[in-house]
Amino acid sequence: MQSAKLYVGNLKYSATERELEELFAPYGEVKSVRIIGSRGFGFVEMGTPEEAQKAMEALNGTDFMGRTLRIDEARSTRD
Repeated sequence: MQSAKLYVGNLKYSATERELEELFAPYGEVKSVRIIGSRGFGFVEMGTPEEAQKAMEALNGTDFMGRTLRIDEARSTRD
């Protein structure tokens, strides 16, 4: 993994950035969390790419607030 930023999809619309931060915190430093409006997805930036990889492997496909999370490495907007 090259980036420490993760795409988090299939979020419940009522999920908060604080709840998402608490979910990812056990896997390392959470530098930022941003949920995109009420669109059901957001981004989490971890402290290192290794922490991001660990969080992705642990949380992808797991249940969060009744929805199955889809987590991938965030794509660069500069490409």
